[in-house]
Order: sequence, then C-alpha cells, then structure tokens
Amino acid sequence: MKPRTLLRHFKESFKSLARNGWMTFASVSAVTVTLLLVGVFLVLMMNLNNVASEIESDVEIRVHIDLTANKEDQEVLKQQIQNLPEVETVDFSSKEEELKGLVDSFGEDGGAFELFEQNNPLYDVFIIKTATPQETITAAKKIDELEFTHKVIYGAETVERLFKVFEIARNVGLALILGLVFTAMFLISNTIKITIFARRKEIEIMKLVGATNGFIRWPFFLEGLWLGILGSFVPIGIILTSYYYLIDLVQPRIQGTFIQMLPFYPFAFQVIGILIAIGAFIGMWGSMMSVRKFLRV
Repeated sequence: MKPRTLLRHFKESFKSLARNGWMTFASVSAVTVTLLLVGVFLVLMMNLNNVASEIESDVEIRVHIDLTANKEDQEVLKQQIQNLPEVETVDFSSKEEELKGLVDSFGEDGGAFELFEQNNPLYDVFIIKTATPQETITAAKKIDELEFTHKVIYGAETVERLFKVFEIARNVGLALILGLVFTAMFLISNTIKITIFARRKEIEIMKLVGATNGFIRWPFFLEGLWLGILGSFVPIGIILTSYYYLIDLVQPRIQGTFIQMLPFYPFAFQVIGILIAIGAFIGMWGSMMSVRKFLRV
C-alpha cells in the first residue's frame, strides 16, 4: 500500500470517529466496561500465579538417608538421584546441620534440643529440587525405591492438593478472561455494526464506482483499532491507581507470609501492554466482522 493511501485511511478513520460522536462514545464505553472487568480478573490471575509459582518453587523433596549407609553408599545414592531426569539439584545436609536448623527454628526454646548434640537422633538428608514442581511426585516415588533411602518426605497429599487447586484456579481465571474478551468482541461488533449500517449507502456507492474491498475496509479497520485503544485508557487508569494504593494498604500486613503481591513495577507496564493489546484486538475484530456484511453488494 502506498504511504499516501495509508495516510488517507488514517485521516478517514479519525474523521469517522469525530463525525459519529455518540456511536464512538457507545463503542468506547462498551470496550471500557468489558476491559475493566477483564483487567480486574487479569490482576487477580497474575498475582495468584505469582503466589502459586512462589509456593511451587519452595516444594522440595527431603530424603532421609538410612543410618547403615556409609560415605560411599551416600555418594552412590546421590549419583542415582542426580541421574533421574526429573531432578535438577541435589544438596546434602548432615545430621549436625539438621539439628542446628531445628534448634534455630525454635528460637529461644531451641536450647532444649542441644541435649541431643552428643547423641544426635536425626538423619543425614538429601534436599532435592526437581526441574518443574509438577515432577516432584514422580521423582519422590522413584527415589523411594532406591537403596539406602530411609524415608522420602515431600508432603504427598498437601502437594497433590496444592497443584490441583492452583491448576483449577488458573483454568477458571483463564476461562473467565476469555469469556469476557469474547463478550467484548460481540458487544463492540454489534455497536460498530450500527455505525456502519448508517453508512451502508456510502459503502455501496464506493463499491459501484470500483473501490476494492481492502480500500473500503481499511478506514473501518483503523477506526476499530482507535476505539479499542481509547476504551483501554480508563480501565488502565482505574486498575493501576487502585492497585498502587492496595499495595500500600495490604503489603505491610502480609509481609513475611507466603502471600506476596507483585511489585508495582514492572507489573504496571505489563497490565498496560496487555489491556491495550486486548482493546486493539477486539476493536479491529469487531470492525472487520461488522463491515464484511456490507461489502457484499
């Protein structure tokens, strides 16, 4: 397409927005309301995904090494564990280190456990991280079958339930967002269709004098793009302003827990990019679907 023709399409799209003021307002409002809902669910999903990732990354397998295993046996066991395809890292923690960690975890009350320093009842431990959290269960079952493993601890039932809950939450959130996006596409398509219906004579005349479908379609295509982008500004402003103050209000109260909100930056830029992209997409799609009917002359 020639730059001169493209410039003409840009001018026509802006003129159309100004000429059809009320319909432009209606279209932008439809996008705004829907994107506001999409944005709220998006913020919740991104934070939920962050919490889920943090918890999943902390999932580890602790292997208590049998007391009968000597140093050579421990090295053989470590090598067997490292050779498993699911395993990413294997760290060793001696029973002395385990006792020290136990004492430290109880703070001032931990002094009572120092009595066990002379006769330590704890086990040497391999601490294992898998390549992905979802492989924890598979790896743990394989490790449990190896020689010189006294006990394999990974919170079997808790981990399985945790992964299921996160998977369901992610799927439900994704389904809701997709449902809202398709609703927005339907609304914007019908709103723009009313605008184009009022200009059907203009389209028919252009077709009769030899204008191609592409030449007619481009201004409407760009008009839908501007409608989608304009409709994303208000949701972005509301969501980011609310999130900024929400962080100040909530973050100090959950400090130190496993629940952590995403920091405002770069989260804000991600939300801006996603909402503008969704707005632009549903605007362009709505315009294309609406104008297609009137190109059959």
